[in-house]
Amino acid sequence: MFDYSIIQISQMLIALFLGIAMIQSGFDKIIDWKGNQSFLIEHFSKTFFSQFVTPLLLIVTILEVMGGIICFIGIGEILINNNSHFIKVGLFIIALDLIALFFGQRFAKDYVGASVLVNYFILTILGLLTFTI
Repeated sequence: MFDYSIIQISQMLIALFLGIAMIQSGFDKIIDWKGNQSFLIEHFSKTFFSQFVTPLLLIVTILEVMGGIICFIGIGEILINNNSHFIKVGLFIIALDLIALFFGQRFAKDYVGASVLVNYFILTILGLLTFTI
């Protein structure tokens, strides 16, 4: 019953870490939608994105929550059925979300904000690479 490979354990831990981070971030955006929207409108005020902040915020929020939930489902799926497919899907969605966030931060010339995302992205890619072993 508890005979999981080190790869599966690594996948579950990475999925747990990123799932927590993404769900917390997504729910923060939902709970304080107006505050996040106001901050981002100002943050992107001198960019092409200024007129698209609300739909882009919605897309990023959906990707974060969806990626986190799918990672959690994937953890349960490994524990119950020894199947890690959902973790792979969750990590892929999180990778897309992080690329979108990184692109936005770089476009807004917020290089410090963009650099923070690099660690999350590296962890996500390492998690995806576990599926090749």
